[in-house]
Amino acid sequence: MTSILIKDLATELELFTEDPVEIFISSGVSWQQYEELLNQLGDSPWYRVTYLEEVLEIMSPSRRHDRDKTNIGMLLEAYFQETRTRFWGLGSTTFRIQAKKGGTEPDECYCIGTEKEFPDLAIEVVLSSGGLDKLAVYKKLGIREVWFWKNRRFDVYHLLGEEYEKMQQSELLPNLDLSLIAEYVQRPDPLEAVLEFRERVRENLGGS
Repeated sequence: MTSILIKDLATELELFTEDPVEIFISSGVSWQQYEELLNQLGDSPWYRVTYLEEVLEIMSPSRRHDRDKTNIGMLLEAYFQETRTRFWGLGSTTFRIQAKKGGTEPDECYCIGTEKEFPDLAIEVVLSSGGLDKLAVYKKLGIREVWFWKNRRFDVYHLLGEEYEKMQQSELLPNLDLSLIAEYVQRPDPLEAVLEFRERVRENLGGS
């Protein structure tokens, strides 16, 4: 799509609210325009904004998207608590570096061990194709690990040197059974899911 002015985006976003659009992409957007849009949106929960080398993506999450990302965060934080892993949940905070022309808002993200300027782990819920290359953005930000929740499973990418490598298991949380947490993300009752998941984690800890 051709570039549009930031002042026209408000009209576009109103249309998104009335007839939600999954992904909107605009090219030729300056860093200043990107920051102006972030200021306009503030802490709105209705949109996720990503910027990569003058290309802007605005995503309007669906009910299923936000349900899955909330369930993932709830289960992962239960794991942190049960294993006494120090963590700082930063949600969908905007992270950006002007010099590298990259910025994004993860669905969920965490600092692990110590609090840092940028999270160690970012999580993305992917329910549709298309959009910007999120790994390219995260590489610019130096995020150590990225999980994509897609097709009812986690795809894990760990930053090794200057490139991401797909892993079978998390390097940050090597003892976490990703197939187990994936099972509980899909449970229809979130309360029952997290309570049972905690029990499973405790059993695994007791047997280790």
